[in-house]
Amino acid sequence: MKLLYTIIVVLVMLFIITFSLENTEPVSLQYLEYRIVVKTYMLLFISFLAGVVFAGFMGIVERFRLSRTITKLNKTIRELRRDLRANEQPQLLDEKAGDRDGSKTGPLQS
Repeated sequence: MKLLYTIIVVLVMLFIITFSLENTEPVSLQYLEYRIVVKTYMLLFISFLAGVVFAGFMGIVERFRLSRTITKLNKTIRELRRDLRANEQPQLLDEKAGDRDGSKTGPLQS
């Protein structure tokens, strides 16, 4: 498994290196009076990195939302179990019948 991981990492690094070497032309970006000149590969890498950061942030927000939902559902489960225990009838055992044949009888035993 480590060999496969190493091969994949090497291939990705080779792709990044060859991509960078092939796309070295400068690109001029302008916004209002601000102008910046960057190489093409840097522009693409920065855009990719911004997308990764944004997706990671959205993942963190989603995980926080799901964590709150789980907490609420666990609280509801605890309350429902508490209500169920409070409303269930106490089990009555017939002591005489259980003592005669040596077995216990109850609502869940056959």
